[in-house]
Amino acid sequence: MAPASQVFIAVIGAGGVGKCFLSQLELLSKRRPTPTLALAYIATSKKALYSGDYAPIAIDHALSALASSTQQPLAPPQLADFLAAAPAPVVVVDNTSSQEVADAYPLFLRRGLHVVTPNKKAFSGSYALWRDIFAASAASGAKVYHESSVGAGLPVISTLKDLVETGDEVTRIEGVFSGTLSFLFNSFAPAAGGGGGGGSKWSAEVTKAKELGYTEPDPRDDLNGLDVARKLTILARLAGLAVESPASFPVQSLIPRELESAASGDEFLRRLPEFDAQMEEIKAAAEAKGKVVRFVGSIDVATKQVRVGLEEFDRSHPIAALQGSDNIISFYTKRYGSHPLIIQGAGAGGEVTAMGVTSDLLKVLSQIS
Repeated sequence: MAPASQVFIAVIGAGGVGKCFLSQLELLSKRRPTPTLALAYIATSKKALYSGDYAPIAIDHALSALASSTQQPLAPPQLADFLAAAPAPVVVVDNTSSQEVADAYPLFLRRGLHVVTPNKKAFSGSYALWRDIFAASAASGAKVYHESSVGAGLPVISTLKDLVETGDEVTRIEGVFSGTLSFLFNSFAPAAGGGGGGGSKWSAEVTKAKELGYTEPDPRDDLNGLDVARKLTILARLAGLAVESPASFPVQSLIPRELESAASGDEFLRRLPEFDAQMEEIKAAAEAKGKVVRFVGSIDVATKQVRVGLEEFDRSHPIAALQGSDNIISFYTKRYGSHPLIIQGAGAGGEVTAMGVTSDLLKVLSQIS
């Protein structure tokens, strides 16, 4: 197959990550003139911008042009038809968390469209969708990469794939996979707190995290543990476990049962101080043993056990010593022995998440051009 001299990019989603990706794409297109990167389609859930003859959209003006567009986004089957007829290879960049778009990946891949995405739902949803995605990629040769679905720009997925594909035996994966929950526990129960505790009341920490933009608009979407469970599902599958879904293993929720039905995130935060004593008890129990409590995910490959929830760690443990909203992921393997391979750094944020997406795009380009 002759190297592609032009590659079309179709961007779905122009929110926080989408905007950062577009600015990175603009720089990339200037820095790497070959192949020519042409933006052929961009859409949000309500609007789209494209032309029937695949005329390139100016990347630097794409967002303003999209804002004034009167075109509707194409439904996945129509989008697949439109992109599959393009006169050059196409990479679909899905920057959404949409289940509808995720469900269309097998269709895109079967039609020869490459896919790069941070969308966790495609890889942590049903095991049948997981199998369909990779079967479609294998059948057509179209590439699919999703580094940013775990750990934003951190090389978590590529590292795990390298370990598995070079024949290492992964025995255990453990870590802090949520920037939000990392920030909360590093503030609430700091490792440097000594026996005297440190940190404010739990409700005050959650409120502060929301004000700083670390939580979802409704903090319960972070505190229910589902985001971490999705990431664990992806890693467990890559490690060879046929995990059916994020609901198929124990996931501890930090939402008091009485507040699960609160009408809004604001009402939840208003009432959360009533339940501070519960978290104080958990913190004090750990401190009595000279430990700190952290919200972690773990995969025991040998016993096929996956769990998400609170665990106690010695203050000297790397997980206890984490700072700010950083993630830390430890891979215990046969080759690495008792000292795990550790990846640590910012695991959330538009720029670093988009960096993982752009890096995946570069991987595709290196294989087709």
